[in-house]
Amino acid sequence: MKTKVKKASLDSINDFINQKHVALAGVSLNKMKFGNSLFKELKKKDYTVYPVHPTLGIFEGEKCFPDVNSLPDEVTALIICTKPENVLGIVKAAVDKNIKHIWLQQGAQHDEAQQFAIDNGVNIIHRECVMMFANPVASVHKFHRALKKLFGGYPKQASSN
Repeated sequence: MKTKVKKASLDSINDFINQKHVALAGVSLNKMKFGNSLFKELKKKDYTVYPVHPTLGIFEGEKCFPDVNSLPDEVTALIICTKPENVLGIVKAAVDKNIKHIWLQQGAQHDEAQQFAIDNGVNIIHRECVMMFANPVASVHKFHRALKKLFGGYPKQASSN
């Protein structure tokens, strides 16, 4: 029987946000792509960020890993900013690598990948923007967070679900 993929609780989001060694699958040299700006923002917020891209050797002065399997063992979390058709393979590789926290950034939705993560005991976040939770939250992300709180779309503590 399949587990229903439900919205992440604030507790599970905070568990993810508290990880400090985070891989980012889907970094891009295109400054207009979210993977580019997200990498830079997470670095500013004192995360150790490991860029993952199949063809880039260096990204923003950092060694770029060609795939999840090549990441160092200290990576405990993974953000995926890729096309949905790439997500299931990345999630399966993360489970094999024993990464226990995965964030599917908006645009990287994939029901089968989400279910696979849940079935393998992974804390999976989806349908949320990581920049609304990685402190300090600033700019448009702070505004979006305020709107979600105002209109009831902000995640709740697990005990209040």
